[in-house]
Amino acid sequence: MGVKEEIHAQIVGALAGAKFPIGTPESLLSAFPDGAETTCKSGDVELKAGDAGQVLTADDFPFKSAEEVADVIVERAGL
Repeated sequence: MGVKEEIHAQIVGALAGAKFPIGTPESLLSAFPDGAETTCKSGDVELKAGDAGQVLTADDFPFKSAEEVADVIVERAGL
């Protein structure tokens, strides 16, 4: 599994208990187990949930699933 796939899987796993749709950045951060400090790691790559705010826009919301959140974050993070 590559870095992109591993980070994607970790984001999906971290949001496993979240209730969707998620309509705001604040709601998304609070859905992660450790909030903004939730960290996904693969090799030398480390991505914190709080960093997602730098790649998400208001137009991305609402998110309908954990997979959708992971797709957007991984794509925009350039992994």
